[in-house]
Amino acid sequence: MKKNDPRGWIPQVEHLLVDPGLSVHIAGLSRPLAARTIAQVLDALRGQLSTPNAPESLDQREVRRIALEECRKALEKKSRRALTKVFNGTGVVLHTNLGRSPIPPALWEAVRDVNTGYSNLEFDVETGQRGLRGGLAPELLATLVGAEAGLAVNNNAAAVLLILKAFAKGREVIVSRGEAVQIGGGFRIPDILALSGAVLKEVGTTNITTTQDYLNAISPDTAAILLVHSSNFVLRGFTEKPSLSALSKALPPTILRIVDQGSGSTTEELESEPSAAGLLRAGADLVCFSGDKLLGGPQAGLIVGRADLIATLSRHPLMRAFRPGKIILSLLEATLLAKLGGGAPSVPETSASGIAALGSAAQKALALSAEPGLKTLRSLARKITRTLPKDRIALLRSRGALGGGSTPDQTFPSLALGISPLRSAESLSAGLRQAPLPLVARIENEKIIIDLITLADEDPRQVADTIAFALEHELERENESEGAKTAKHAERRRSRPGGSS
Repeated sequence: MKKNDPRGWIPQVEHLLVDPGLSVHIAGLSRPLAARTIAQVLDALRGQLSTPNAPESLDQREVRRIALEECRKALEKKSRRALTKVFNGTGVVLHTNLGRSPIPPALWEAVRDVNTGYSNLEFDVETGQRGLRGGLAPELLATLVGAEAGLAVNNNAAAVLLILKAFAKGREVIVSRGEAVQIGGGFRIPDILALSGAVLKEVGTTNITTTQDYLNAISPDTAAILLVHSSNFVLRGFTEKPSLSALSKALPPTILRIVDQGSGSTTEELESEPSAAGLLRAGADLVCFSGDKLLGGPQAGLIVGRADLIATLSRHPLMRAFRPGKIILSLLEATLLAKLGGGAPSVPETSASGIAALGSAAQKALALSAEPGLKTLRSLARKITRTLPKDRIALLRSRGALGGGSTPDQTFPSLALGISPLRSAESLSAGLRQAPLPLVARIENEKIIIDLITLADEDPRQVADTIAFALEHELERENESEGAKTAKHAERRRSRPGGSS
């Protein structure tokens, strides 16, 4: 290393770990992870200073300053990757990226002792012997939808894969071309079929599939038909597909009727969302769906249907990989108990939004979309904006959505706070996300839209603090920008002939 090589001035990891400017980030990451991150930053800086384009005017103080700043940015960025509470101001209730349906605090409290101590997860307290995993959740699930039996796995993708692996490996599964879809996160029906070992047999066209199309496709190798909820899109116009009831009557009894219902509508008959109970009545042998969407429980894949088929699934070797743990099973049991009106823990009668505390997020949002729910949102808006600049914020009409692949083209009335940015809506949106309690909003016509229907259960003071943080930082950046402009203008004036020196 040559004399005065700036790489020699890069501080050691141990020195930076005790620097007061980094201590707040180190505490949140742990010393070992912080040391690893800092070492990576210093290695990158060392590489930059090794290039021919490295500045020659750097001194030791400047190198240390650069190292500190780069380490601070890296630690701060990594800290923000940790799971944390986020305010959902998007108006999308079952927002997959934001964790879908929040667990009601009362249900979380109800399962605290089961999860902080030992439990009878796989122990029969009657016989003193090893028992079956699942508790009451499978029976509660079956009771809720009127099925012979129920089963829970990790998520709905696992449910679909388990069903196909157990009943269609090496055999044909008939799927309408309009339902061979891809939904969020790259989940593709053809790929899941291939992974299971089943053979995809597409019938019909994208927009038209008839009962006869299914019947014409049946061969000695056919194991099942698979009906798939389109989830995040809707076909409209010249379309046709048979009802499950008509299809069930036409198919031979040896062909399984499997439905990937997806959205978790159990007994509710929402528009474009057939319920699991209704699908079973229409002839489905197995129906699977998510636990953390319309049901409002934890992430899980729920399977309901014929008892003999459920028994086969529960004994399948893959079930060992897909079975949920005690946290999921206990939350699912509490959710289903509340849904059936029994075993509800002792909780206040209403939540902050004035809607029953044990209701799912979807139920609360739908209730809030009509009076007196909208009156509740107006009151929330007043509480949030009480200390905020009135000239920047306005109360607007808005439209919420259930999300999570449920009723993809349907929205409902809501109210929102519209904030006018000083310069860029994108920049102000980033400021909201960078607050100690981040808030995710949406942007419409270069205005920040903070939908209140997904904030109804939040503390209005905390929401106001996050908005104030973003507005203050936006103002600081604007002042810095104006100061830089003024300085640049003054420099230009001095550089002109006859300008002051």
